[in-house]
Amino acid sequence: MQKEPSRRYRQRQNVEKPSVLRRVLVLLVLMLLVFAVVTAVRFLLPGSRLEGRISATLLPCMATQDVTPFGENVLYYDGTSIHCLNAGGGIRWSFPVGVGARYSVSDTHVVAWSGSEVFIIDSNGHATYNENMEGAVQFARVGSRYCAVVFGTDTEPTLMVKNMDGTHVDIERDAYPGMLLLDVGFYGEADQYMWTLAMDVYGVSINTVLNTFQVGKMNTGVVNLGSYLAYHVVYENSNLRVFTTQQMYVYDYKAVQDLSASMLVHGWQVVNESIPVRGSADILLARTSQLNSAEGITDLRILNGRTDRRFIVPTRCVGAAVQNGSIYALSGNVIYRTSSSRQQFYSHQIPLPAGVEITALLGLTSNGRAIVACGNEVYSVTLPR
Repeated sequence: MQKEPSRRYRQRQNVEKPSVLRRVLVLLVLMLLVFAVVTAVRFLLPGSRLEGRISATLLPCMATQDVTPFGENVLYYDGTSIHCLNAGGGIRWSFPVGVGARYSVSDTHVVAWSGSEVFIIDSNGHATYNENMEGAVQFARVGSRYCAVVFGTDTEPTLMVKNMDGTHVDIERDAYPGMLLLDVGFYGEADQYMWTLAMDVYGVSINTVLNTFQVGKMNTGVVNLGSYLAYHVVYENSNLRVFTTQQMYVYDYKAVQDLSASMLVHGWQVVNESIPVRGSADILLARTSQLNSAEGITDLRILNGRTDRRFIVPTRCVGAAVQNGSIYALSGNVIYRTSSSRQQFYSHQIPLPAGVEITALLGLTSNGRAIVACGNEVYSVTLPR
């Protein structure tokens, strides 16, 4: 027969049990508090909030294969065909264009040319037009509704405009005598206007000329830009921003200049722009001397309307771009990010294989991925937000 515990022992047990439970509960509360603090810190620090979501996907192409972002996808040319890849590296479609081809893209179409032959291809890889021009094609550009093809000799070029099914819209045979056509683009709500940049190579001094047209109707304006090379045009807020190696000029759709909006950009070069549906574009520039140097880029500049901001990246980078108000610079296996309204950059580690580093930024896709070269390999890297 077991002896009944004494009253003092029973009282001690009743006291010790609540004491142990209390310590366990306190420990659990402390652990929950620590977890909450760590979580809050991760979400409040811009440099670490989304770092875990950054991924890097190896694409089945080489950096030498004319790799180009195309909307949410990526295009490359293997010497005979253009291939379209999705963000995961899977081939969406392939289109044969022949040997020695080149191509240019808009958000929705691709125009490719080889010799005198021209192809217009939609976003699903279907050819909407294929024809031979009267001479060798110098270059071509495509918008949302029209395609411009420049063919003929260097200083006697012909500019032909077609819609996406190849229907003839306009042709300019005599507008550029003795001139070298540099670039062409479409603008307006429905691409109803077109601009061209040309260089007069036979004048007393070199002169760059901007022409504006209403597609299929008439020439709306001609501007002599002077001896400084004009190399880039951005259309936003019903204005054309024309960049030369010396100055940025602003014109309306009829090439009437806004004198008060001109800006000195000597020593800087446009590297990227982000154009919203509404509001002013962010135009990103880097120092020309750094772009031409193997050491890399540290100084950046953003133009937004009449606002001009300067930025310094913590480390020399191989490339920079802007998208949706964020500035990105890439170096080694790190993405530096800031917003166009801040000055401080935050670093984000890229999960690249050991020993692999970024050597060039090839562009950004519309869904927030950086297409980068790592030597001859190409990776698709998600951008931090």
